[in-house]
Amino acid sequence: MDSARFRRAIEAFARANSEDPQSMVVGGERRPKELVDAERLSVWVERLDPDASEALRLAARCQHIRRWHIPRSSFSNDRVGYLKWRTELGRFHAETARRLLLEAGYDEATIEAVRRINVKQGLHSNPDTQTMEDALCLSFLEHELEAFAAKHPPDKVVSILQKTWKKMSARGRAAALALALPDGARALLGTALDGVDPP
Repeated sequence: MDSARFRRAIEAFARANSEDPQSMVVGGERRPKELVDAERLSVWVERLDPDASEALRLAARCQHIRRWHIPRSSFSNDRVGYLKWRTELGRFHAETARRLLLEAGYDEATIEAVRRINVKQGLHSNPDTQTMEDALCLSFLEHELEAFAAKHPPDKVVSILQKTWKKMSARGRAAALALALPDGARALLGTALDGVDPP
């Protein structure tokens, strides 16, 4: 791996995500939300796979790059609108990441590998894509589940947790069960997994 090229790409992704108008307090410091999310995702990728490929490490930092650029409110508030939003976001993320990777000096093969991971191509068959999916799910469970559950009815949260669980590998599920979740969040996860075989 060309460490200087890798560092240029990571720094470019960080600068892009640092422009997020939304912020959050982490460790007593207010920071751009998308930058924090990318860092958290990267941490989970490295926990799950300490020998992660360069493409996977890059993908973790640009998975939702500049996501605020296309707000959910730009589309109708229904399933069709949601799917259109996700499609448009995916295209935008890929184009933004490609431009920054080219500027950092990456070749088309690596850029395509990053794109495949970020659009979750080959889920359950591509190890890098599966690791990314596990990392996304684990980051949600660890950092977002409690706040999400406070805003939605329990049955909706349970349904989402069940769908999340289906996308995870045995390794990801084992990591999820080991999380030190708040009591309320752990109870919801327990309800979602009631009757589901352990990993």
